[in-house]
Amino acid sequence: MKLLLTSAGIHNATIEDALVELLGKPIAEATALVIPTAIYPFRGGQFGAYRMISGNGPSRFTDVGWKSVGLLELSVLPSIEEDAWVPIVREADALLFWGGDPVFLANWMRRSGLAELLPTLRPEAVYVGASAGAIAAASTFVETYTEPPLSTDGPLKSESVVFSTPEGDIDRTLVTAQGAGLVDFAVIPHFEHPHHLDASLANAEKWAAHIPVPTYAIDDDSAIKVVDGNIEVVSEGQWKLFTP
Repeated sequence: MKLLLTSAGIHNATIEDALVELLGKPIAEATALVIPTAIYPFRGGQFGAYRMISGNGPSRFTDVGWKSVGLLELSVLPSIEEDAWVPIVREADALLFWGGDPVFLANWMRRSGLAELLPTLRPEAVYVGASAGAIAAASTFVETYTEPPLSTDGPLKSESVVFSTPEGDIDRTLVTAQGAGLVDFAVIPHFEHPHHLDASLANAEKWAAHIPVPTYAIDDDSAIKVVDGNIEVVSEGQWKLFTP
């Protein structure tokens, strides 16, 4: 399986070109399944999921001209027969993991059986992650919260960290959790974004210091391609690699 890990979806032509290269064919000839699960813990997540699925969200994800797009909701999978969904996943050219809460997403990836299935998919399939969808691809990741997440089957640990902002210090809970184990590095999305102060350069450095693997901080105009373990950053913006 190939991976394209992004901060905000298919945000520019460079990221779109990388997606086409990974697919090995035009997007118009490729089928996709979109996974909105991570967005539901957020207030208004139901509306955010619809905007993304319908192509009315702030970033392009489902609306890049796919041949077809299906919806894969992880929380319902344990209650239905595998024959109803596993073949569809195996046939898809791309799996699109939307943003939200990566701890919640990783939890449902395991509970649904998808995390176990992903490494067995055909080599041509592409995992496309946006924000939480990119974070959850790691074996171990760290996410910041104003409060600890409520819906999880057990983060590895949590700790309090003070981040600095132009408006003053902010307290954050850093939660370490188990991801899908598809890559051996971590991702910090929305690097230097004015609305994501946790991911400013100074705070991303503090965040990455709690992650035991190399960590890529990427802005919304950057993405990480992974093919056969080879890592390449494609970018029209800013990114930085932090080493443990």
